[in-house]
Amino acid sequence: MMTENENNISAVQMKLAWVVYALLTVLVVLVLVFLVAQDNEERLFYSLMAVAAAYVLRPTDAYTKDKIARFTGKDAK
Repeated sequence: MMTENENNISAVQMKLAWVVYALLTVLVVLVLVFLVAQDNEERLFYSLMAVAAAYVLRPTDAYTKDKIARFTGKDAK
């Protein structure tokens, strides 16, 4: 059974994982918009589609918890 402190740590780790995921999404959008796109139409397309794809392909909570547990060396619960 998880204690309240472990629940708080788990919640903080999940929030941190989502912040990292959001920052990686922003980084991909910036690369696509500024380095790949050749005109304004492509910039709009890449910015909208990259964010939409990141939303649709986001990891599930179970997968995220498993990866956090693997990274931190704790058992996933």
